[in-house]
Amino acid sequence: MKKILITGGAGFIGSHVVRRFVKNYPDKHIYNLDALTYAGNLENIKDIENEPNYTFIKADITDAEHINSLFEEHRFEGVLHLAAESHVDRSIKDPLAFVKTNVMGTMNLLNAFISLWKDNFTDRRFYHISTDEVYGTLGAEGLFTETTPYNPNSPYSASKAASDHFVRAYGETYGLPYVLTNCSNNYGPYHFPEKLIPLFINNIINNKPLPVYGDGKYTRDWLFVEDHAVAIDLVFHKGKNHETYNIGGFNEWQNIDLVKLLCSIMDKKLGREAGTSEKLITYVKDRPGHDLRYAIDAAKINKELGWKPSVTFEQGLERTIDWFLSNQEWLNSVTTGEYQKYYNNQYDVTK
Repeated sequence: MKKILITGGAGFIGSHVVRRFVKNYPDKHIYNLDALTYAGNLENIKDIENEPNYTFIKADITDAEHINSLFEEHRFEGVLHLAAESHVDRSIKDPLAFVKTNVMGTMNLLNAFISLWKDNFTDRRFYHISTDEVYGTLGAEGLFTETTPYNPNSPYSASKAASDHFVRAYGETYGLPYVLTNCSNNYGPYHFPEKLIPLFINNIINNKPLPVYGDGKYTRDWLFVEDHAVAIDLVFHKGKNHETYNIGGFNEWQNIDLVKLLCSIMDKKLGREAGTSEKLITYVKDRPGHDLRYAIDAAKINKELGWKPSVTFEQGLERTIDWFLSNQEWLNSVTTGEYQKYYNNQYDVTK
């Protein structure tokens, strides 16, 4: 495959994948397609924008006509599909936007790929990146595996579950050469500050309240984004067609424990007295349908492809904090205007 399309490549995870592919595969041309909505930012991939094997395309995956014309023009041989609406809170307020992007957008890509390559799928691949949230919630024990039944509990996870099913259906019906991965919560540099870790880093810097949902005892498995990019690279190049791989960080943390660790590290980094940031914790009304626990069993990708996380959560979190503290200009640029309106409406805490 010489021409590879990566959707959502100006977003958080996508920018790390684009950077890795552009730098590691100079013999392949990487096309980065992004609509540049609120979470897409060309600053995220500014360091590779002039590379000879890189092209940025501003386009919306919900525009079927435009997507079809791009596939006909460039003849993408491989697709890594990361573009998605991904924030649960936003999906609760506007579920149809998630259906439009995550379901219909995926369908447009599938149809364009099938139309272009239906007579010869040799050395072609469609890679769909999804989430562990499609599996629903876990109790105190157990892990999500690749055979865990789907049981989505939010409009976001339902939309991703639907897109997963369509990818598999196209594999069975049309012979689509696909691979699919479901990942746990990502964190790291360039993370848009609507999600927990970058949101709280920004709020601590600015001495603003840290809004914790409910009692804070929701558990998540955390995956460092650069480790995720490595896993995506492996699956795209070495994964087996029509297979699913779960990607997790082996890092389960209750939200409140994570927040307290974050506060402790930030106090040291900012030269503040121990316990200062923890005083900012503010418990807020819980999210509707809030899943209690996610945890991934990543044994399959470890056994078949040799992947495992390269950092502990504490190591990754410190690297993440250092990046945000060193890139406050980036942080300031993405926390103004529409973002601030959304934040004020979502958490309803005194600023």
